[in-house]
Formats: sequence, C-alpha cells, structure tokens
Amino acid sequence: MAWATYAAHPAASQIAGLWLGRASRRGPRRRRPSALIGRGRGVRGDKIGEMSSDARLVPGGLHHVEVWVSDLAAATESWGWLLEELGWEPFQDWSGGRSWRHGSVYIVFEQSPDLSSDVHDRLAPGLNHLAFTVADAAEVDRLTAASAAHGWSLLFADRHPHAGGPDTYAAYLEDGRGFEVEIVAAG
Repeated sequence: MAWATYAAHPAASQIAGLWLGRASRRGPRRRRPSALIGRGRGVRGDKIGEMSSDARLVPGGLHHVEVWVSDLAAATESWGWLLEELGWEPFQDWSGGRSWRHGSVYIVFEQSPDLSSDVHDRLAPGLNHLAFTVADAAEVDRLTAASAAHGWSLLFADRHPHAGGPDTYAAYLEDGRGFEVEIVAAG
C-alpha cells in the first residue's frame, strides 16, 4: 500500500512531552495536529486527518497516540512491520513522521526537532508500553518468531509467554530504541 504524503507537519502536541514525563512545552507554541485536517490525501484518497466512512469516531474512545522517536527510519522499520502485521494500514507520511490507522484510531511516530533527548526510558515516568490483542496463542508465537528480523527483542524470556501471569499468553517485545510492545492472545 502506498503512503500518503504532504509537505509539512507541525510539531507534535505537548502530550508527547507528558508521556516522557515533561509537563511543559519547549519552545514557541506550535499548531496542533488537528490543523492538518484537509491537507493532502490519505492512502485511500480521503483527506489527511479525516477518517473514511468505515472508521467512525466513538465518543470517549481513543483517537490517536503520538510517539516521539529519535530515529524515524528505525521506528518505521520495527513499528511499521508490526502494525501492518496486526492489520493497521499506512495512513500519513511526511518528512518528520509516519502514521498507521486501525478503524478510527491512528498511531503517529514523529522525529520532532523539539525532542529534549534522544533516549527513551520506558522505566521512567511516562509511557511504559502499548499493548495489542491478536486472535490466539499461535499468532503471538508467529509474531514473536518473526520480530527479531524487524528490530525487536523478547523481554522476560525466562517467563515467556506467561510473563503477565499464568492466565495471560503474551509476548513482551522491545525495539532497538527501548520502546516496549505487548502482544496478547485473545483466546
């Protein structure tokens, strides 16, 4: 599937700073991502920032997650592979970021010039990990086996696949920049 492109993307909202444990915004006020609505075209030809008719917004539901990264190419390799394996579709592409969507929710990875550090520490205050559900244990195993070729390493290998407890079948993976993802079997 081809990526949607557009010329510029304003710096990410201050929430990315909150995930990284920084309560204040650095530098001058920037336009929020909502300012992008109507600019460019998405992978299905819809306007950037708008959802297709099969992706309705749900009141109280998650709209998007924005993750600031120090190496966009590495994030695109590891996260892009994983998200597309999980059924997410490429959504937006610009010089400083990429996004994927699943229904009405999208995830953005941006290499912002406003980063205060190039190191992510999942053990510091802020975002620890994202968790995704897959159909069954076989899918967890398939993704775990293929993940190393895409920049992921297995965390808690001594307790895998029950690191989350005896009633949970999951893989905890970490990319080369320290971001963690949990892949949980639904059945």
